[in-house]
Amino acid sequence: MTPEEILARHARALDRRRAHEALWQDCYDHVLPPVAGGRVAIYDATAADAAEQLAASLLAELTPPWSRWFGLAPARPVEGDGQAAAALEDAAETLQGHLDRSNFALEMHQAFLDLVVAGTGLLLVEEAQLGEASALRFTAVPLREAVLEEGPSGRLDTVFRAARLSEAALRARFPVAQLPPVAGEEDAEAPRHRVVEAVWPARSGHRFLAILVTDSGPVVLAEGRFAESPFIAFRWLKAPGEVYGRGPVAKALPDIRTANKVVELVLKNASIAATGIWQADDDGVLNPATVRLEPGAIIPKAPGSSGLTPLKAPGNFDVSQLVLTDLRARIRGALLADRLGPQRDDRMTATEVLERAAQTARLLGATYGRLQAELLTPLIARCMAILRRRGEIPPLVLDGREAVLRYRSPLAQVQGRADAANTLLFLQAVRAMGPEAQAQIDLPAAARWLGRTLSAPAEVLLPPAQTDKE
Repeated sequence: MTPEEILARHARALDRRRAHEALWQDCYDHVLPPVAGGRVAIYDATAADAAEQLAASLLAELTPPWSRWFGLAPARPVEGDGQAAAALEDAAETLQGHLDRSNFALEMHQAFLDLVVAGTGLLLVEEAQLGEASALRFTAVPLREAVLEEGPSGRLDTVFRAARLSEAALRARFPVAQLPPVAGEEDAEAPRHRVVEAVWPARSGHRFLAILVTDSGPVVLAEGRFAESPFIAFRWLKAPGEVYGRGPVAKALPDIRTANKVVELVLKNASIAATGIWQADDDGVLNPATVRLEPGAIIPKAPGSSGLTPLKAPGNFDVSQLVLTDLRARIRGALLADRLGPQRDDRMTATEVLERAAQTARLLGATYGRLQAELLTPLIARCMAILRRRGEIPPLVLDGREAVLRYRSPLAQVQGRADAANTLLFLQAVRAMGPEAQAQIDLPAAARWLGRTLSAPAEVLLPPAQTDKE
């Protein structure tokens, strides 16, 4: 596509996105208001606290920092070939080391915040400069800068990013680009340059083009190709026919608005209860403008006058506490704060803990499946492409024929633990049936299966051929 075609396509996609912007702004105003103050005065922080807990829980359950939440395994294990499994394990360890030394946890948490509030997140994965601690550099792209298009596969594979950069930021990001001269002497830190970056699928990977929009026409700043897209867009859930996702905050927005209004009315009622509403006879002695309602104050009044008399409120607002408790419970339930957040009851049994984990997995089943397809798998593929180009890992391909990706995050292991528990129950029942029944069980194979299901490291398992010899 030419720069003119990209700008025209970006404008059309931006027009389609405007239908969602009012809802996004409302969600951000009630959950993550700007520092300078938003359009909505916040009186209740239940939604903000629950949204932050949900984003932190997603980070801990899907991509826990300083922990192996993924693994690589041969697609078709061959007997006697333990070198392939060891090489894949070394590649996974190398990738995990680069993730730990990078800013992955910081930026991933911010992207999860966008996912929770607006329903769509965008993560930029770039190769860091040589000499840095990690070869990977991550950036959580704000949703206001992103314009997305869905491809035939149902994924957000076409990404436009529009932002205004200062002169210094523009030259730092595109050091070899030929920039047009700036008319007049202006502040170099003023974000006056409008830049549009586009990534779209091509026959061999993805194409990239960065354009500087000027009055005289578009100027190409950079272009190239990627084996894997550097932009990773992911959604919480989506309705059929829509491009952008819908988040849990949008679902709970009516309750969030109502709870915020109820707390505002409670505070107004409390101020009336504290200061009161007063009435007084206009006797020429009492001046309401000089009356001070504070302890120890002396208020003059004329003989025979009633002076200041408190005016009784027409009713009380005690029912608001019942309404507010119900609203807060629904908000925390919609944002899964009662499922993924810390449990207050320390007397739960192990069975109850497992059952709660299984229930959480059922609630997040559809969302986890979408995040696995749109976030986790493309993320690992993009990081591996960068490390392959640097020669730090062998040329592995996650195509299902050479290597497969196995997830080891806490949420991914819930189903594995349930399958392992069923298998152990079966083995126990077979053992009770006697030696003839036990002879039908391949115990080394069962141990290897349990190891794979529970994400045991490859070092603790013997190769199949060596096990058979023993």
